[in-house]
Amino acid sequence: MTRMKLYWQLKALGWAAAILSCVASSPLALAADQKPHIVHIVADDLGWKDVGFNGCTDIRTPNLDALAAGGAKFTQFYVQPMCTPTRASLMTGRYPFRYGLQTAVIPSVSAYGLDTEEWLMPQCLKEAGYRTAIVGKWHLGHADRKFWPKQRGFDYQYGAMIGELDYFTHDEEGVLDWFRDNQPVREEGYTTTLLGKDAAQLIENHESSTPLYLYLTFNAPHTPYQAPQEYIDRYPNIADPTRRTYAGMVTCLDDEIGRVVAAIDKKGIRHNTLILFHSDNGGTRNAMFAGVMADMSKVKLPCDNGPYREGKGTLYEGATRVCAFANWPGRIRPGVVDGLIHAVDVYPTFAALAGASTARCKPLDGQNVWETIAQGKRSPRTEIVYNVEPFRGAVRQGDWKLVWRTLLPSSVELYDLSKDPSEKTNLASHHPQRVTVLQQRLEALARESAKPLFLIDQFKVVTKGMHGEPILPIDDDHSVVEMP
Repeated sequence: MTRMKLYWQLKALGWAAAILSCVASSPLALAADQKPHIVHIVADDLGWKDVGFNGCTDIRTPNLDALAAGGAKFTQFYVQPMCTPTRASLMTGRYPFRYGLQTAVIPSVSAYGLDTEEWLMPQCLKEAGYRTAIVGKWHLGHADRKFWPKQRGFDYQYGAMIGELDYFTHDEEGVLDWFRDNQPVREEGYTTTLLGKDAAQLIENHESSTPLYLYLTFNAPHTPYQAPQEYIDRYPNIADPTRRTYAGMVTCLDDEIGRVVAAIDKKGIRHNTLILFHSDNGGTRNAMFAGVMADMSKVKLPCDNGPYREGKGTLYEGATRVCAFANWPGRIRPGVVDGLIHAVDVYPTFAALAGASTARCKPLDGQNVWETIAQGKRSPRTEIVYNVEPFRGAVRQGDWKLVWRTLLPSSVELYDLSKDPSEKTNLASHHPQRVTVLQQRLEALARESAKPLFLIDQFKVVTKGMHGEPILPIDDDHSVVEMP
């Protein structure tokens, strides 16, 4: 054998070994006992600055702060402006304008839900060998069982189907909205505490050799602002009564997350558990978006979004840039991560870590951002689509953000977020060409959009009013019934 031939054979073997090494270390090659457990925690309407790790001084969140300090704290984690659209983005990896859930939330009096042709994250992870569970709020369809979590890939379900409920009675307008595995549950307790206890018990009883995906979706601190008195009493120095109650709600949320982490530690699986935490949108700053169960028009809304403009329901940063972190000891480098991440990125990132195939999904908008999360590397994402609706839209490319309202009188706003994250200075008149480019992008996305189901639905229910008795498929004896 000639020296040159031997060289090329050894080189080929080296390449093969390198390829095999990469395959063996990739998520797709992981054995079942190596796949990470995933605990995905979502808060509801939590203000960006209402947690200690973002500078809050009057509300205590020690458990969240410890997790953030030991993990990757995100400065540019984006969601949709409201609850249903964000949750749809998480479950599909696709922007909600693609399937009609881009406008508002699904009202309790409405019968539509997330398109059943979408292949959801729990379905994807279940195929990869995961046990899947949702503990908490769903809000992606409630009037027909075909929209419910158990029918969309979750092995276990506990909590509420709609978006808003009384924290103590677990109902809206006298209609119970509290279920376990599709069956109504009547029990006493504060929802945040009940959800934390259930999640902890689920972890304690889980067979750790099977990977777990737990979607823990608290309804706190969404309206109505209610908290156990013991939590309210922890904040005698907060003068405003609504802020005091809100603080109690956030601290209870923090306590229950601490309970869940303690269960993970006790189970001995902390080393192989990824925890992702974020809010579903920014804190509420306008009573119009504060829910229907209480009149907030005369109340000082308690949420604090820090330096970011406005809040829930708008296209500004206060609605869409939320408090968030990821924690996985030994796998995520502690520190601040500035890269762009959007809710649609969660699905493909989790799927890659789980070795799960996304072949059954419709074309994803999300990208695998694991290296950004774990190592702080440059994000592959350069664009954020805040929303696309018939009457407004917003998009960010690089540091430039366009907010375009098309209803008369129309308006165009352009911001350089690198210099003006608070969106105080409209630069549209100074950069007309950049405005044109971003408007063209929104026009193109609009042509791809499905019609908003919320607007279609309102033509049907306008005579009934927005706030009526919730629609849930339950008989008078509280048993669940199939919808025709």
